[in-house]
Amino acid sequence: MAESTFLTQGAEDPRRLVIGTRASKLALWQTEHVRSLLTARNPDLDISYTRITTKGDAITDRPLAEIGRNSLFVAEIEDALREGRIRLAVHSAKDLPSTLAPDMAVGAFLTRADARDVLVSAGHVPFHALPKGARVGTSSPRRNCQLRAWRDDVELLDIRGNVDTRLEKLARGDFDAIVLAAAGLERLGWSEVITEYFAVDHMIPAVAQGALAIEIRAGDAEAAALVGALDDPTTSVAVRAERAFLAAMGAGCNAPLAAHARVSGAELSVTALIGSSDGTLLTADARGSLADAEALGQGLARRLSADGGDELLRGVARDRG
Repeated sequence: MAESTFLTQGAEDPRRLVIGTRASKLALWQTEHVRSLLTARNPDLDISYTRITTKGDAITDRPLAEIGRNSLFVAEIEDALREGRIRLAVHSAKDLPSTLAPDMAVGAFLTRADARDVLVSAGHVPFHALPKGARVGTSSPRRNCQLRAWRDDVELLDIRGNVDTRLEKLARGDFDAIVLAAAGLERLGWSEVITEYFAVDHMIPAVAQGALAIEIRAGDAEAAALVGALDDPTTSVAVRAERAFLAAMGAGCNAPLAAHARVSGAELSVTALIGSSDGTLLTADARGSLADAEALGQGLARRLSADGGDELLRGVARDRG
């Protein structure tokens, strides 16, 4: 897997295409996957990539929720797009802010992988059998509130780092168990470490979890046509419903919010959640046509907000100080 230097999109070589990515093993796998799909369809293109360090990568000594900024894993990559240093960006779709800047656009959502969360534990002990006081690592308020709703006798601790770093922390005994996204482990070929898959009905995933997004500059018709061929319509409609819920809530990806949409024929079903650190959960469901994806997500946000969700989120904000 070759790494490029920064390359401009110069007219002297219109066949050259540069992709921007984070530097983790998972991000590089995802970028190589996109590169292989594009190369298969466009064998004359010279497609390379460059690694970009984001604020979320650089700050590792504080919980994500305390850093206080959306786009933690995106902003620096978007700057490279604006400056023409890259033509495309590959993201885990759950890292994208719910509302993109006006000069940015999603060119494609690739076919979604497993959206579930998983438990990886010492001794492969499932969550319900972990001993009282077990140290469970997770960096997600969304996961925390759902885990707390199941058990209030385990210790939920913040964990930072890439997937392999988190597994190393578990192996050396810093934690008794950690919670991760199934998709990341499976993409890296590490499925064998998974102790337990959490059903989406019991642990509602993050918005867009398991999906990859290709971001481009708004108005770049050539790039839009190139990556649009990779868009998966089923994934796209589901993710758009989930992102509409998050955008309507006016909260970032580090709030205790969740949404998951499923397509069955011509029907779309969406489940959404607002939680709090004490394990209080509010959930709601909606069903409708695929054409109503955004409206379904927005409607769930209004319902949950009116049912006490706004107050729960205000409480979370007060707890963070």
